[in-house]
Amino acid sequence: MTGKNGIRQQLIDAWNRQQEKEGTRYHARLVELPGSADEQRSQLLGALQSGSAEYDVVNLDVTWVPEFAEAGLVRPLPDTAVDGDVIPSVAGTARWAGKVYAVPFNSDVGLLYYRRDHLRAVGVRRPDPPPGARWQDVRALGDLLDERRPAGFEKTWTTQLAGYEGRTVNAIEAFASVIDDFALTDDQGHYTAGVGELTDGIAELRRRTERPYTLDDAVHSDEAASLSDFAGGRTAFLRHWPYAYRTLHQSFTEQQLGVAPLPGRAVLGGQNLAVTRSSQRAEKATQLVTFLTSPQSERCLLDAGFAATRVSAYERNDVRCTVTDASTPTGPPASPTGESTDRMPRDAAGRPRYARAVLLRALREAVSRPRTPLYGAFTQTFTAELGALFADDPPDDATLARRLDKALRRALPD
Repeated sequence: MTGKNGIRQQLIDAWNRQQEKEGTRYHARLVELPGSADEQRSQLLGALQSGSAEYDVVNLDVTWVPEFAEAGLVRPLPDTAVDGDVIPSVAGTARWAGKVYAVPFNSDVGLLYYRRDHLRAVGVRRPDPPPGARWQDVRALGDLLDERRPAGFEKTWTTQLAGYEGRTVNAIEAFASVIDDFALTDDQGHYTAGVGELTDGIAELRRRTERPYTLDDAVHSDEAASLSDFAGGRTAFLRHWPYAYRTLHQSFTEQQLGVAPLPGRAVLGGQNLAVTRSSQRAEKATQLVTFLTSPQSERCLLDAGFAATRVSAYERNDVRCTVTDASTPTGPPASPTGESTDRMPRDAAGRPRYARAVLLRALREAVSRPRTPLYGAFTQTFTAELGALFADDPPDDATLARRLDKALRRALPD
């Protein structure tokens, strides 16, 4: 999902120009699948299983890698395909059953955005959460905001709690923040949690989403809706992904808007590139993956607003983006959607200003969602069962935990 002239297309165009110069006769073409992430997964699975599409490289959500690997739809890659420059937490998403099946392309992680203008309006002189801020600190600021009510303000924060992957992500972040060595599955994808752990996680999710602090509409919100509510001033805090940094800065200045690591633990997202088992050009496809995930390409992705997967993109000034489009010969590359307007704050080296201090730190500390070939069954069950927490008459934590435990044991047999 790159949009016209987006940075992913620019990187592919650069690889094609390189092939033309070398006279290899190879040409890569980007094929974008329509629909939601679940629909794209189903289309891709169907196409690879039936052999109806001759894809050489596929861009997999990090949660899909075990499923595609277990089904034999993507081929193992050399261990060296994921080197020591890749952020360790991100590198873990590329493996399954002890083998590398994909290479991290762009990452993602939950972040905390906040309205500096709202906080200043109620007398907060330093409107930036301190390092290591906790949810209790956010709630304390929420109490002050609720008491003094800046224009348009309704509740402390909003997030994505509708009945889709957003609810799963928010719940995993809550669970992982209160459960030591959090994991719902083992390294083979089998369910390993118990009622006690689930009870603690549900209690934390309930605390985070209590109505005195959480916008009522969050229960029905996805990424777009929650972003709109925050931008409209209805909340002072927002849990969202890195792409919101660029999007929000099209309308806000740094004096109005800030971003910090999410209190507690944040969930890792992103996409990885894999070579299909059916590829007739596997060697060349692997070369394309290497090019698209190189330090220079990762720096291009970072400059365009994606979360890069390599430490060097954040820390080394000699690693620069050298890929440019004919229509944009100077300045930063196109954004994830291909837009040309760039109001995103940048550091002296041209990176998004928050990248090194905030984004890299958040990625290093992020947790993965359960890794299992049955992830689709897991998230559907997890999301559906936790919906009871947001009903008019929710069950108590222990009761809901027992229901969730029973449902997950059916979805993920041990």
